[in-house]
Amino acid sequence: MTLTIAIEPEHLCNLDLSPVTTVINKLQQENGITSAEQEIQFQINYLREESDIRELSEIPEVRLWFIRLDSVYPWLPFLLDWKIGELGRYTAMLVPHEFHRTEGIRYNPEALEIFVMQKIFVLNDWLKKEGISSQFRLKSMAQMLGYELEDEFFAMF
Repeated sequence: MTLTIAIEPEHLCNLDLSPVTTVINKLQQENGITSAEQEIQFQINYLREESDIRELSEIPEVRLWFIRLDSVYPWLPFLLDWKIGELGRYTAMLVPHEFHRTEGIRYNPEALEIFVMQKIFVLNDWLKKEGISSQFRLKSMAQMLGYELEDEFFAMF
């Protein structure tokens, strides 16, 4: 079951995370937060002029909102619907990148590596706290972002 969270311009302009907080609180009260693994997607309603060709991840107000979101819910990638590209879009909001017509999105390699490693550490700790097997999930997430992690890596922490 996909959960769509609508983000309106006033949420972005005020750094208001209430649409996400409402969903997270509801999940915690009902089935537990982990019941929504890979089920959340965002509907970002940000009006632009027709001549504005920027992607949402290139708009400062949108990126700033996602930076705030990530600081409050650093484990959120666990809940994003990877199948429809939410993990890639979320990453684009937080990692410097460029768009190429033929190659698509190209992340800054060093920034992406830092992002991936930080998420691996955060999610590993959070998943352990939640009592969820993490190694396969973390390897899958890293792979979605272009990284291969060996089993030996996880033995270090």
